[in-house]
This record gives sequence, structure tokens and C-alpha cells, in this order.
Amino acid sequence: MNAVVRHSGRRGATPPAIPDRFDLVIVHYHLRPGGIRRVIELATPYLVQHFKGRIQRVIIATGEADDAAWNKRFKSLLNGVPLEIRSEAAFGYLSEQKLPVATVRRRLRVAFARLLATDEKQNWVVWAHNLGIARNLLLTRELIRACADSRATLVAHHHDWWFDNRWIRWPELRRSGFRTLNGIAGSLFPPLANLHHVAINQCDARILERHFSGHAGWLPNLTERVAFPAKSQQRAAREWLGRKLGDPDAPVWILPCRLLRRKNVAEALLLARWLRPEAWLVTTGGVSSSDEVAYAKSLAAAVRRHRWRLCLGILRDAGTSAPSVAELLSASEAVMLTSIQEGFGLPFLEAAAAGRPLIARKLPNVAPDLEQFGFRFPQYYDELLVSPVLFDWSAERLRQTEAFRAWKAGLPREGRLHAGKPLLLTASEHEAVPFSRLTLTAQLEVLAQPVEHSWGVCASLNPFLDVWKKRASNGRLKTTAWPEKSSRWLSGPAYARRFAEIVGRPALAAKNSTAGRAAQVQFIHERLDTRNLFPLLWSRDS
Repeated sequence: MNAVVRHSGRRGATPPAIPDRFDLVIVHYHLRPGGIRRVIELATPYLVQHFKGRIQRVIIATGEADDAAWNKRFKSLLNGVPLEIRSEAAFGYLSEQKLPVATVRRRLRVAFARLLATDEKQNWVVWAHNLGIARNLLLTRELIRACADSRATLVAHHHDWWFDNRWIRWPELRRSGFRTLNGIAGSLFPPLANLHHVAINQCDARILERHFSGHAGWLPNLTERVAFPAKSQQRAAREWLGRKLGDPDAPVWILPCRLLRRKNVAEALLLARWLRPEAWLVTTGGVSSSDEVAYAKSLAAAVRRHRWRLCLGILRDAGTSAPSVAELLSASEAVMLTSIQEGFGLPFLEAAAAGRPLIARKLPNVAPDLEQFGFRFPQYYDELLVSPVLFDWSAERLRQTEAFRAWKAGLPREGRLHAGKPLLLTASEHEAVPFSRLTLTAQLEVLAQPVEHSWGVCASLNPFLDVWKKRASNGRLKTTAWPEKSSRWLSGPAYARRFAEIVGRPALAAKNSTAGRAAQVQFIHERLDTRNLFPLLWSRDS
């Protein structure tokens, strides 16, 4: 199971650069609403346009494709190019499948044999999303094997990584047969001439390019600067929000996200309560993964108990008459993004496109790209510091000590050797600590304090907040201009050109067989550094 896939294509043949005529095969675990589906929806029409008749068919191979309305709309965007959507349950998250591993592997092999049937006259470019998150490494291995056998060009488009604060899934990987780090690296980064790795931020792309020179690239997500919703649409969205919240006159601040631990929702609520206590904070999406259920339940229970002005998942089960996210953004007074981890950070750009003020954490792997695109964010912060008098410091230290010990014990040996030490465990009980470095239990203790008290002890720790509070109370939070230079990075045509440049590079000799291991080691060392350790992500119950 851990062997490196070593296929080199049809016997005696060299994988070509991008062929004159080909099928574009898009592979993803599912077509649920979210960032990756949105990238597929936005980018594919531009790829069809860029290749000007060279794409014979677009085929989506996925574990589930239940949104008939989206499927129909996507087909209409392809300018007459035929679309096939092939749904096979074995393509989905392995953790959500009940079948034995051997059965899943067999079904995958059969599905890919049909999808990429060996034919000297047929060519494929396979665009596979998020293989690096390793939600189904059996899928990854069989896809790479099939692409090697058929000489298909494979673009592994990495949005997230399994080793990026997702170590709680290490036992799942072992149960599926991938029992060593080297085995996983061999499946994600095999030495194939027809495989290109693509990252959505430069931080990750630099590591890939260091180890896979000529086989790696940077492809930032495209973003359409859609037409600003009409006044009537904004008014309708605002009225809809008022009805849903039962409070038609209150200002609304919006956190456009699904309910995930990494979105750090409690921090957004704390900021909203400090800066605009009369405002409602709403998140757009609900829970979309079993890993997030415990977090969502704990947060929702606290909201009910304290009657906080927070509405979780306002678009969940809202029906087709609900406003779009863009309309909700335009109808909100401010947009928030308090994530502790993002691969790209689309809400940064969505807020600018909607002309709404944004309050956001400055993420170190995303900020340099946003600056290069030309964006400047007036309400941008590194960390939100809180005084230890607002939570039970001794209990939190004990909680984190035990949780970190359990989390670290679950790492592979190499991970244990390189794991840093959590920030709170190196601080004294008198030091202010970043709110993001607390467990949810401690975060909720801070939120349970009267707003006037918590603001009184924390305002001086975060001098920027006083200015923001004055702006918010006057309705004068600053917006971010949409820079003209961003089109060279974020437009649809620019995206298609970069994609074509990556897949059109001449095929090189197979990569060094140790490059994948070295790349994964570098990624893991960075991700286990103290600056990247967040208690919220150590356990499903954090």
C-alpha cells in the first residue's frame, strides 16, 4: 500500500505537452457548495474559451453531484462544449464510506479504467482538486496510476494539506493502509513526468518549486468582480436578513463561511460585541463535516444560553428564494474574516468587490499575495490580545497541557520530534495571550464576561481597536478599493493563461524519487512550528 507509483506512461513513449485536442477531466471528492466548487465554476468557462475548440468534452468525476440546479447552470457556461458528470461514491471522502478499503480501491480502479480508457487517439488533461488534503488517498493513488498508464497530463491543484493542522486524521490514514509518512509522500508526490503540482498561494508554491522544479507552479484563485447588486437587491436582502433575525432595524455584520473550527467564529463575535454591540453577526454556511459537529454544538449552545447576537448558518436550508452571498455582503454593514488558517482567503476579495468594510486577521501565508495583487486593508490585525483575568487561566493551562499531550502522542514519530510548544504553555499567568490561541472553552469564558468589562481590560492591549470602535459607531469603517493591477493575477483570462502555461510545459524526465519525501518533510516542519499551533484544531472537541 505504501509503495511509490512508478508508472512512466505507455511503453517507449514520452508524455507530451498539452495536446491539440483533449478532454478536460475535473476530479473532486464532491460538488458541495464551497470554495473549490466556486473555483471550478468560475475557471472552467475561461479554460474552454482560452483553448478555443481544443477541449472536446468537460467531464466532472466526483463522489457526489446532487445539486441539479448547479449542474444545469454549469453546463450552460461551457459555450456548447459537452459536459458529462460521472458520480461514483468511491470518489468521496473515505471517512464517509462504509465499504471495506479493498472494495473502495477496486471500484476506483474500475472507474478510472473507464474514465481514462487507453486509446492512442484520445488525450486527457486531468485537473484534480485538493489531493493534498488526503481525504481519500486511495483515490489519489489510483488516479495517478491511471494517468500514468494513459499518458494523461495531471494537474494536482492543492488548496489545502492534510498535515496543516489536520493531524487528528492521521489514524484514518493509517487505517486506510497508508501507515508511514514516506508512504503518504509517495502517493501524493510520485516521480512522474506527467504530473504538475499547483498551489494557490506563493508560500506553498515556493516549497513545491524547490523540490519539483519544472513540475510546479502558483495559480491563485480567480475572482470575478461582479456587478454591485442593485439598490432593489440590496434592499430585498436587508429585509430578508431582518425577517430571519427578527430584528429588522439592527445592523448586520457578516462572516461568509461554513461553520468550521479554523474560521475562529468566537473571535469575530468578540470583535463585533466590542466594536458594534447592537449589531448581529451572521455566518452564511452551516456544518458540512462530521469533524465540526461538536464545535458547532458547543458554540450554538453558548449562543442560546447567553442570548448573544449571533446567527449561525443563515443560508442553511434557506431555499432558492434566499439572497446570494454577494447580495448579503452588500446588505451588511461590515464583513469579517477571523480565520486562523486559509489557503487563499476569498472573503478578503469578496468584501472589496462588494464595497463593504472588512475586519480581518492578517494571515502570514496569504498577506504577501494580497499585497502583490494590490489590496490594502484598513482594518487588518495580526492577533487579538486578551487579558488572562477574563478566563480561568489555571484550568486553561491544564486543558491545553493535556490536549497538547494527547494531540502530540497521536503524531508520527517525526512529527513528535519537530512539534513546537503552544504559546500559552510558554507564557505566565500575568501575560496577555492571543484569543486565537485559546481552546473554545476559554474563548467562551471570555465572551461570557460583560462587554464593558472585557473591553475595559483589553482595549489598551489592542490600541487599534479604539479607532475602529469610533469608526464603527459612526458607520465609517473604511472600505478597500479594488486595485486595477489585480486583473493580471485574478481575472479569468489570466487564470486560463497560467493554467495553460503550467500544463503546456514540455514533459521532463521523471522527478527524483526522494523529492516528494523532502517536500513533505519541509511542509511538516513549517506546519508544526509554534506559530502554527492552535488549540482549536488539536481535537474535534477543542
